[in-house]
Amino acid sequence: MSAYAQEIEACLQTCDRLAEAVEGWTEEELRWKPAPDKWSATEVLTHVADHLIVVSFRIRELLSGSAARLPAFDQDAWVAGQRANEGSAQDVLEAFRALVRYNSQLLRRLPDAAWDKTAVNFKGETVSLLTIVRGFAAHALHHVGQIERIRHAAAEAGKPVSPEGRA
Repeated sequence: MSAYAQEIEACLQTCDRLAEAVEGWTEEELRWKPAPDKWSATEVLTHVADHLIVVSFRIRELLSGSAARLPAFDQDAWVAGQRANEGSAQDVLEAFRALVRYNSQLLRRLPDAAWDKTAVNFKGETVSLLTIVRGFAAHALHHVGQIERIRHAAAEAGKPVSPEGRA
């Protein structure tokens, strides 16, 4: 077993945490936005899936030994450009879960020494595989909190989005 099994498990757990955060919400509730310039829960989920796509590329680029800088992405433009709020949150969660599993299979195959491999990110900072993987899990959990804040904002606006809050 890898010395990094805990990091892999933390990534896998992001799937359940995100799914639990929106459990019981209707599609309408998932698309509700606290303000025109704020994301809905569906858009948050889409962003986390997009982030995982970019992280997946970064991991593979780092492992390949490439000298190219690891890419950034414009999260707001990605969410807007794909009309994320018109999509299905459940479809996003399914794709997210599949990609997390695929990445976990890759990470389990790696020797422990691979976790110390480094690359240069878009900010010019040297980052290791361990830093990237830990950063992804923390980022996904940050967005679980964002979904919880959307739930509270909806309740304050008289639009409860939990099974317990519905009439």
